[in-house]
Amino acid sequence: MQRARHFEAEIVKKVAYNYLLFLPAEYGEDPAKRWPLILFLHGAGERGNDLKKLKVHGIPKIVEERPDFPFIAVSPQCPEDHWWPAETEGLLALLDDVMTRYPVDPDRVYLTGLSMGGYGTWTLAVAAPERFAAIAPICGGLYGPARMVERLKKVPVWAFHGAKDPVVPLEQSERLVNVLREVGGEVRFTVYPDAEHDSWTETYANPELYAWFLAHRRKA
Repeated sequence: MQRARHFEAEIVKKVAYNYLLFLPAEYGEDPAKRWPLILFLHGAGERGNDLKKLKVHGIPKIVEERPDFPFIAVSPQCPEDHWWPAETEGLLALLDDVMTRYPVDPDRVYLTGLSMGGYGTWTLAVAAPERFAAIAPICGGLYGPARMVERLKKVPVWAFHGAKDPVVPLEQSERLVNVLREVGGEVRFTVYPDAEHDSWTETYANPELYAWFLAHRRKA
């Protein structure tokens, strides 16, 4: 005999990340100033519990060389055997915590990442498009139907990929960019014709990327 029953439970998920926090050289000079923030997601090779690994690539490397970098930068480290696309809830909780502790402008929060972090960038942005003013996924992709990125129609996207990438095929970015173009999204796509998997070194060294970020504010 089949009967109707009711189930109810409260489930609590515990997350923990080590992360690098960069504060610009001028931070604190004007107590009323609210700062733009970049959340950076590293690749699979930097997982673990050694934060020095994060300084090899991407934003953590750039800020070591540029104390005048005009953003608060948050670079969490993915635990060993974890995967950024599965850490959406934890990353949003980390972002919330940082924004309560530091004077962040909520309308100028940006997201970027490379390889595994590129997948994480697409995934996190699709999960919470209302949180970000603009995103820059590098040699990434998205698990699931490409149509999911329609949620990013109002979020400016600048995607990057190497044409000869043997790790994450160029098609992974192309299919998402094509969907955004079909629905009228604000999307740029840079393909480096001779680059393999490392399409991030040139990208993060380009001042135009940061000017592009700062040209965007979160849309209502």
